[in-house]
Amino acid sequence: MSAGDATILLVDDHSVVREGYRSVLEKQPGLRVIAEAADGTEAYRLFKSEAPDLVVMDLSMPGIGGIEAVRRIRQWDKGAKILVFTMHQNAGFAVQAIRAGARGYVTKTSPPETLVRAVMDVLAGKIAISPDIDHELAMSRLAGESSAADVLTPREFEVMRLLLAERTTDEIAETLHVSPKTVANLHSLIKDKLGVGSDIELVRLALRQGLLTQVDLGEA
Repeated sequence: MSAGDATILLVDDHSVVREGYRSVLEKQPGLRVIAEAADGTEAYRLFKSEAPDLVVMDLSMPGIGGIEAVRRIRQWDKGAKILVFTMHQNAGFAVQAIRAGARGYVTKTSPPETLVRAVMDVLAGKIAISPDIDHELAMSRLAGESSAADVLTPREFEVMRLLLAERTTDEIAETLHVSPKTVANLHSLIKDKLGVGSDIELVRLALRQGLLTQVDLGEA
């Protein structure tokens, strides 16, 4: 370790996963993990107290998800460098993460060297997208598809994610620190923007666009 090392905050709800990523990253000269968080709220708190050079952020976590955490961190610090590292291989999540302020998006199926290269690129001020997601984004553009990710803001996307996770209006309000009325208004706005008339239709749309799977639904 040296005073010139780039400092990293690792955010993932699985400690074993964080340990693995820490090992990969700290084998690289000039990189040092200074803090770890298990959820978005803790990530936001640690970012403010530790001021890391880079945040490596998962998306699916308890409480506020990674996209909302990215949005909050970037609101606090417009220059924050955040790399999303996630299992989600859907272009819609990548679009939302970048829109929220992430500077990179790499899938967990990528080889370790892809993660390391992305970390270096984002630290250098570049945008980093793993090849599989780059392909998904290109195919989506070629198909001219319009998805939930294209029409919803990061905050609306987070509310939709929590609704799809079967959270109540009050639970979502508490998680996002907004009023139940605000959540209800966003719920209505989301359905209007997506052209669906009910939550059942919202679930079907999310399944169709790959934003939700039968596994997420508990095979219901």
